[in-house]
Amino acid sequence: MSEQQQPVYEWVFPPDRRRSRRRLWLIVLLSLLAVVIAGALFWMFLPKGEPAADPSPSPSSTATPTSSPSPTATAAPTPSATPAPEPEPTAVPSPPPPADPDMATFREHVRPRLDDALTGLDLAAGSSGQETAAIVDTLQNDAQWLFEAVAPAALGDSWREEVAAYSARLEDVRAAANEGGDVSGAVRAARDAVHGLREMVGL
Repeated sequence: MSEQQQPVYEWVFPPDRRRSRRRLWLIVLLSLLAVVIAGALFWMFLPKGEPAADPSPSPSSTATPTSSPSPTATAAPTPSATPAPEPEPTAVPSPPPPADPDMATFREHVRPRLDDALTGLDLAAGSSGQETAAIVDTLQNDAQWLFEAVAPAALGDSWREEVAAYSARLEDVRAAANEGGDVSGAVRAARDAVHGLREMVGL
């Protein structure tokens, strides 16, 4: 063999097992680190909803069904709404007394009824029976109106006394007509009562 063809010897070292183990552990650590970072990012950006209800019973919820009901809640009925107090009736003010009319005003106030009284008595004198009774009813209504009229203080109670006397004479006319007798005497007495009322007011 020539010198040029001599084999060349090369040193071939076996692979270092320690380096391969270090690389393996480094890859595992990097993978774990990536997983932890991804989990942290996922947790941070996860939308947070309402907190779930605590499944564990609260002390109040557990104590309520076991505790005995209070005597006030069970024995006493639920109070109803207190009724509003009824308003006390207010006293209705009485109307003021009518003003005392003067004689001239009162005279003109009663003149139409007194004129009708004389006219009605003339009609009653010429009638009989039910016709006379109907005329007397109309005159009695006018007599009631005259009795309730407010007379001047100067007349005192004499006005109502004379009106009451006139109303009694009208009843005599009715009684005579119902009996079918002569009513002229009763009509004359009633007419005198009307003249007395007219004189009181200056007619």
